[in-house]
Amino acid sequence: MSGYPPSEAARRSGFSLDTLRYYEKIGLLSGVGRTSGGRRVFTDDDLGWLELFRCLRDTGMPIAQMCRYAELAREGEHTAGQRQELLERHAERVEDQMALLRRQYDHLRAKIRYYEGVTGALPTG
Repeated sequence: MSGYPPSEAARRSGFSLDTLRYYEKIGLLSGVGRTSGGRRVFTDDDLGWLELFRCLRDTGMPIAQMCRYAELAREGEHTAGQRQELLERHAERVEDQMALLRRQYDHLRAKIRYYEGVTGALPTG
C-alpha cells in the first residue's frame, strides 16, 4: 500500500490541506496514519474516500450527510442498504438540480439568440 504526504494527497484529491485537516477533525476522514515523527500519511484507501467526498461535495451533498455516510460505512456491511438509500436520495436531488440547470441554460441560450438577431440587424459602420 502506498503512502502519500498531505501535500500529495491534497494534489491528488483537489482538496486543500486545510480541508483535509478539517475532514479529519470532524471525523469525515478517519484513521489517517502517521509516521514515527507524527506526520500524516495518506493511503490509497484514504484517497479513495477523498475521491468519493469530492464527488459528494461537488454535487452539493451537505457535510452532515457526508459524515452520516462515512459513519454508516465504518459500521460495516449491514448498513449497505442505508448507504444506498442516502446516495439514492442525493442522486435524486442532483437530477432535479441538473434539470433546473438545463432549463436555465436553455433560457440563457434563447436570450443570446435574441441578442444575436438584434445585433445582427444593426447597421455596421
